[in-house]
Amino acid sequence: MKVTRSELRERIMTSLYQIYIYRKDKIKYNVEDVIKENDKEGNAFVRDIVNGVLSEEEVLNKVLNKYMIDWTVERLGNIDQAIFRLSAYELLFTNTPHIVSINEGIELSKKFSDEKVTKMLNAVLDEILDKEVSNE
Repeated sequence: MKVTRSELRERIMTSLYQIYIYRKDKIKYNVEDVIKENDKEGNAFVRDIVNGVLSEEEVLNKVLNKYMIDWTVERLGNIDQAIFRLSAYELLFTNTPHIVSINEGIELSKKFSDEKVTKMLNAVLDEILDKEVSNE
């Protein structure tokens, strides 16, 4: 059975969440092991996005924080941080259609977060798309 991109994004979010927990609790981890634990098939999309989000985390935080009113991405819960960074990464650094990046982030947020965070995510991603993404 073919795994959907939505399911792969959930694996990415879970991997990022787990890494954020390990960091917070100062637990040693290996990124590749965390990815393998959450993505048994070893999908390149999962590996590439997780590694991309981690390598661009400083840039992602800066961009996200620029559009978060009276809030910062670091203040969000670990799941929300994973969803925000994943969605922003796809918008800024991949060829994923913009509407797909935003919709997938919103769907993850609806499933794993609360309505206020979902609304904030939607607003922030719209601002990033409008002001940070080139329309080539």
